[in-house]
Amino acid sequence: MKELRHSCGLFGVYGHRRAARLTYLGLYSLQHRGQESAGIATSDGKQFHAIRSPGLVKGCFNDSNLARLRGRLAIGHNRYSTTGSAVPANIQPLIVDLKGMPLAVGHNGNLVNAVDLREEMQATGSIFQSSTDSEIFAHLMARSQCRSLMGMIEYAAERVRGAYCLLVMTDEAVIALRDANGFHPLCMGRKGNAVVFSSETCGLDVVDATYEREIEPGEMVIASQGEITSRSFAQSRRLSHCVFELIYFSRPDSVVFGVSVDAVRKAFGRRLAREKPADGDIVISVPDSSNAAALGYSLESGIPLELGLIRNHYVGRTFIYPTAELRHNRVRIKFNPVRELLRGKKVIVVDDSIVRGTTSKKLMQMLRGAGVKEIHIRISSPPIRYPCFYGIDTPTRDELIAANCCLEEIKRFLGVDSLGYLSVEGMLEATGKNPDSFCVACFTGDYPITFRTEPSKLALEKLKH
Repeated sequence: MKELRHSCGLFGVYGHRRAARLTYLGLYSLQHRGQESAGIATSDGKQFHAIRSPGLVKGCFNDSNLARLRGRLAIGHNRYSTTGSAVPANIQPLIVDLKGMPLAVGHNGNLVNAVDLREEMQATGSIFQSSTDSEIFAHLMARSQCRSLMGMIEYAAERVRGAYCLLVMTDEAVIALRDANGFHPLCMGRKGNAVVFSSETCGLDVVDATYEREIEPGEMVIASQGEITSRSFAQSRRLSHCVFELIYFSRPDSVVFGVSVDAVRKAFGRRLAREKPADGDIVISVPDSSNAAALGYSLESGIPLELGLIRNHYVGRTFIYPTAELRHNRVRIKFNPVRELLRGKKVIVVDDSIVRGTTSKKLMQMLRGAGVKEIHIRISSPPIRYPCFYGIDTPTRDELIAANCCLEEIKRFLGVDSLGYLSVEGMLEATGKNPDSFCVACFTGDYPITFRTEPSKLALEKLKH
């Protein structure tokens, strides 16, 4: 799956003298969650310091500017634009003045009632600086009649609907909260006396922090005055963990929703081999996101796993490029077949998903050009038939190949000898978790949080005019 943009990465530190540098390392580990921009805000107890820039983490920060980020508190953000475009005003953490109190906010997710809330607030005098739904939180907090910051945050959380993991920093506190459905992951750990928050456990590992637990759905954790407190601000009506975190988004060395991402992907591959067996000489993955699923398929089927496609790791993800021609050129640069291994073979290609199908088609053509005798493509997730509105920038339904073509038509489009997807039931069973705890709306159209009008990525931008 190479054509979806996914949710952002959050990292925060409370109570460490090198808070900015730890956050830099954490964001580096979470780079896969957002490659458009990065930002870090710190507090030294008296004032905020911030650096926010377009680009990758390694290009945004260096020893010189990190040294300017003074303080023992920090929050950082890697961004993909799922609401609003990739412009400087939308780079996070957002920094605002809330009734005389400086505040930094970092958000991962999407609010499905963002347009309604913003129209309502603009009609009564609110002035927005960005086109992100994240800024809506700050405006709602400012409108609250509560005197305490926690009360303001809870007021905002009660008004919004959708997916959000949030880090909020004041001059003396770092606050983490997660929506009641628990769409996306957010965890906490300890490094000595410091508290560390991260979208994934791989962020804790890189700074040698000890994983403690997930932030629970509907929970707010406050690190302030040397203490950690917790409060529940919403009851979970329906757990809706994004299953794509396990299929593709999260790093395989992370623990997400209480399970090893690597182990679950292997289980997807094993289940896929049982559901959709194929007669092949070798199994290959489309690196790197389907490596574990391909290994699972190989182990279950007994067909040897080989490295048939080599990925150039110095090339970013193909979906960053907006036109088909540019995406095609990017695919040619990113992947290269091992011709001597593939020539004359019946090959089982395991990939994690198919979105538009254009990238997969180019890959299959590449394999044919390398002399592959037969191609049997196996997908370790079900067909994607519906867009996501909870933090993933998916194409529209008109662009999703599985929403508009039957299995045989997709097979012909890809130019393969056979095609098989993992079933929804098989996928959920392979997680080892309660099947009812996952959001599978992109496969079934069963959206756990409804919306008045279908959310659009640039809808808030249009409200500016």
